[in-house]
Amino acid sequence: MLIQPSQADVRRFFCGVYAKSRTAAPLEPMEMLVSQWIDEHPEYHAELADVDAALASMHLADPDRENPFLHLSMHLSISEQCSIDQPRGIRQAVELLTHKLNSLHDAHHQAMACLGRMVFESQRSGRMPDGEAYIDCVQKHATKD
Repeated sequence: MLIQPSQADVRRFFCGVYAKSRTAAPLEPMEMLVSQWIDEHPEYHAELADVDAALASMHLADPDRENPFLHLSMHLSISEQCSIDQPRGIRQAVELLTHKLNSLHDAHHQAMACLGRMVFESQRSGRMPDGEAYIDCVQKHATKD
C-alpha cells in the first residue's frame, strides 16, 4: 500500500522529529535519519521549531525561498532510494558522486536537481517517472570535470 501523507502531515512529522531530537527523546529509525538531515540544515531549525507557523505558511509559495520541508523530503527520498537501490543503479550513482565531492550532503544536493527534473518531466508529460534518465543525470554529475 502506497502511503501519501498530506502536506500538513509532512510538516508535522519534520517539526515533531526536530522537537524530539532537541529534547533527546528516543527516535524511531526513520526519525533518526531525518534528524541527521535536519542537523545538516541549521538554517531550517527556526521553521522546524514552530509547527503552528509551519502549518499556517503552507499556502505561501515564495519562489525566492527554498522550502525546507520539500528539501528535507528530497534528502529522505534519496536516502531511501539508495538503501533499496530503487531505481536500480541509484545507490552506485550517488556513491560515485559522494566520492567525487567527498560529501554525501553535497552529493544529495546535486542528485536533488536530477530528481526534481525527473518529477517535473513526468508531471509535464503525464508519463511514469524515468528512473534511467534520473540515474544518468546523477552519473553525469559524478563524472563531469
